[in-house]
Amino acid sequence: MAVRIAGVNIPNEKRIEIALTYIYGIGRTRSNKILETAKVDKDIRVKDLKESDVNLLRELVEKKFTVEGDLRREVQSNIKRLKEIGCYRGLRHAKHLPVRGQRTKTNSRTVRGNKRMTAVSGKSKAGLQKT
Repeated sequence: MAVRIAGVNIPNEKRIEIALTYIYGIGRTRSNKILETAKVDKDIRVKDLKESDVNLLRELVEKKFTVEGDLRREVQSNIKRLKEIGCYRGLRHAKHLPVRGQRTKTNSRTVRGNKRMTAVSGKSKAGLQKT
């Protein structure tokens, strides 16, 4: 039986503390708070959960927190708003550059993508001369 919470299939073999982090918008801290609220042991495996516990977790996650599609939409609308008002952060997003003050001379591969631009000499190849 695959446990499905907020539209995400939770892996059966993992501890519930880690398995909840597969949902976009839930990290370790939030996962632990959810388990504490639901009074579920964080060391139990997903496959060993009772159906009542699964339903309680599903209800807590979906009712109390913005996760998955709604959260992705919210983040995208925030970025769109920054671009529209023309603020510095919005311009950085639009140019696909780091937004939070990181250096760009080196080490900005994550945002810019792994485009390695190497300098190429202006010489043409030996056999391909123009006539």
